[in-house]
Amino acid sequence: MGDDKDNGKQGYEKHPFLLSVDEVGQILKTNTETGLPDVDVVKRQEEYGPNRLHGDGGPRWYSLLGKQISNAMILVLVLAMALSYGVSDYIEGGVITAVIVLNVVIGFYQEFKAEKKMDALRSLSSPSANVIRNGHEITVPSGEVVPGDIVQIKMGDTVPADIRLIEAMNLDAIGTELDTGVGDRLNMAYSSSTVTKGRGRGIIVFTGMYTEIGKIAQSMQGKQRKAGRSMSRKKYGNFQPFKGGALRVWDRIGKFLGLTEGTPLQIKLSKLAYVLFGCALLLAIIVFGVNRFNVTNEVAIYAISTGIAIIPESLIAVLTITMVVGMTQMRRRKVVVRQLSALEALGGVTNICSDKTGTLTQGQMVTRKAWIPGAGVYSLHKSDDANNPTRGTITLEQPPASKQEAEQERERKRAEQDVLRSTAGLKFDIPAEKEQRNQRRIEERNETPPEKDDPEENALPEMIPELEAFVTSAALCNLATVRHDPQSDTWQTIGDPTEVALQVFSLRFGLGKKALETQYGWKQLAEYPFDSSVKRMSVIYRHADDPETVVFSKGAVERIIDLCITVGVGDHQEAMTPKIKQDILEQMNFLAEQGLRVLAIAQKPGPTGFDPHSQQIPREEIEKDLTLLGLAGLYDPPRLETKDAVKECTMAGIRVHMLTGDHPSTASAIAKEVGILPRNAGTLSAEEARSLVKTAAEFDGMTDEEIDALPSLPLVIARCAPDTKTRMIAALHRRRRYCAMTGDGVNDAPSLKAADVGIAMGLAGSDVAKSAADIVLTDDNFASIVNAIEEGRRMFENIQKFILHLLTSNVGEVVLLIVGLGFQDISGVSVFPLSPLEILWINMLTSSFPAFGLGREKASATVMHRPPHDTKKGRLHLADHY
Repeated sequence: MGDDKDNGKQGYEKHPFLLSVDEVGQILKTNTETGLPDVDVVKRQEEYGPNRLHGDGGPRWYSLLGKQISNAMILVLVLAMALSYGVSDYIEGGVITAVIVLNVVIGFYQEFKAEKKMDALRSLSSPSANVIRNGHEITVPSGEVVPGDIVQIKMGDTVPADIRLIEAMNLDAIGTELDTGVGDRLNMAYSSSTVTKGRGRGIIVFTGMYTEIGKIAQSMQGKQRKAGRSMSRKKYGNFQPFKGGALRVWDRIGKFLGLTEGTPLQIKLSKLAYVLFGCALLLAIIVFGVNRFNVTNEVAIYAISTGIAIIPESLIAVLTITMVVGMTQMRRRKVVVRQLSALEALGGVTNICSDKTGTLTQGQMVTRKAWIPGAGVYSLHKSDDANNPTRGTITLEQPPASKQEAEQERERKRAEQDVLRSTAGLKFDIPAEKEQRNQRRIEERNETPPEKDDPEENALPEMIPELEAFVTSAALCNLATVRHDPQSDTWQTIGDPTEVALQVFSLRFGLGKKALETQYGWKQLAEYPFDSSVKRMSVIYRHADDPETVVFSKGAVERIIDLCITVGVGDHQEAMTPKIKQDILEQMNFLAEQGLRVLAIAQKPGPTGFDPHSQQIPREEIEKDLTLLGLAGLYDPPRLETKDAVKECTMAGIRVHMLTGDHPSTASAIAKEVGILPRNAGTLSAEEARSLVKTAAEFDGMTDEEIDALPSLPLVIARCAPDTKTRMIAALHRRRRYCAMTGDGVNDAPSLKAADVGIAMGLAGSDVAKSAADIVLTDDNFASIVNAIEEGRRMFENIQKFILHLLTSNVGEVVLLIVGLGFQDISGVSVFPLSPLEILWINMLTSSFPAFGLGREKASATVMHRPPHDTKKGRLHLADHY
């Protein structure tokens, strides 16, 4: 939707998901087979406007300009300018005017450029749509679709608008249930969702601000405001109408003056500006008093000169240019700053709340382990490319036979990690050494396993019936495709990362889906797609001309295991007993504790003579009496630079919190691997150790008082929900912490707004998340956050240096002018030693250029080895220099 005039034009008596396809088609006057004619499309585009979000696409140019003019230091300079013109000192007034214009233009230009960059990022969402018009399928920009368009969506597409589905084949769109909370509407697909499986066709029923994502964007428009002052008599007693009202008036005055809202530096500079203005007035009164209030032009000019000498006219220009330079540096380090003030806020961050997938990790799944009953554990080693089935080696190991052996294995791995940390990890992070260490890690990961020198190491384990059944089931119960592109010599994948990982694992043994179907004669007859309510997927296949069929299933372990009556194949098959079931769950926990996502793979004989065209067998009948073939442990490896980034945060006094939707054991293992959780919690008290990791259910079930009573807030929250993130931020604020929050979904917008620094993902982030954020990561990398914080601290150090430099110069001028009051001419009027023009020359030229140099200095070697500054006080502490 484009304008308010369109309100009410996309209304229905019932929501489209409650209507049949024919009813929706009749209401929208569209043909579900041939689509809309071009004439109707043009009319509807004029009626409904473009299909885009509006109102929160960034501030208007005039609001950015007004923001620059209303700056506290600018207002002080405006008053000084007015006084100069008032006494006909046009030279001084003109110079101050030039300073004001320079500051406003620089700040406006840079923030306007930042908004343009955000517009480019917004274009990443829903770039095009495949629609049927006049009976032909064409591709149009997503902003040009209208209600009534028939749209085709397939794997990899972004849904351009809210769609009432006509047909769907194994369709799964990420973003629908997670981001909008409307996952129960199974016949709908929602704007900005990404199709990860299958295909579909539907009628566009809502566009623009009438979509679900548009409604959330509408609710998120505008800046978050402070809560109003309480007017309760319980708090203010009988004086409630007066005291509560007076405080609200002060809130509004303080907001206008910049004294109650903004970042710590903004508030501190506002206070500094008004303190200096007060000093200027006091100095002017002193000048008038010494001259017995004989107000002549000469005395007035002297008073203005003395007053303006204390004001660092170049402060705003130097500050703005310093921030602009910092902003430019951020762009080079994969960070887009939406507002210059966010740079300052980054320097004071004390806590970072980060998602796991794609931010701390690479966002690419790889099947690292496969436990197969009767065979053992197949483990993948030395693989540097998750999508390349030819890289890495696979070994067969025996799983722990008991809990004691499992615990001994864990202790052995902890000991190995301790040795590595004691010999290699505890090094000073000298930049050159850090770079060499990262390079060694890259070389180790890229090292190709030997192919000819050690054939035994490169050989695959023997293909046994248990392994063949497992990889065949993993490949066929799968919608992903993996293929080698000979031109680029790369492996290309399409599909859900989980299914891609299973498909790649099967390809390592030469049993990929394509080979099984084309070379081995397997033919798919039916599919029961993944359903979030049952958390599993099944397919029915027939082998060659065999009348018998086979059912292959995969899904969550706790959902599959309850449907199994046997375990293993061939001679090793045995009935499922409570003891065997418990052993399987222990194997699942053992894999999960290694940071792996665990899935169960199963199969069973299917119905004889099954005809998919004439037979419809209920899912409950197909997915029962299964045989468990094994467990697959999928790993999303941390980014190469994540561990060093977390370590750098720890040295800088910043705590990193992982908020993820993963299983607690998986989340804890990854957190330990990247250094968020201590590997040895023995030095902590029992209460502190218990508070390190919590599920969202546990955290949300606590009252605010119980959360505040915790010795420390959780470092890991598993199975995290959107509301949990908001509660975490509130808990941090109650502890006087200054926090940054990452997010990419629509439902992350409230938490991004609530955080002191909202950080959106540029690649995976939704438009609403980007609009709610203060900065955007163009590479979705956690290490970029640390780079941004380092740049913020560098900028802060330099701001402190040049403010001290400017104020020192100004104080010297004031002392000289006050001493000059003692020298009077024959008429008894003080003779000023410095003229206004000389003062401005000193302030603007001789002081400003050194200040510019101080503002662009490189960061000190210890900038990330100190705790964050006190955000309540800001950063303007002269004592910090001594």
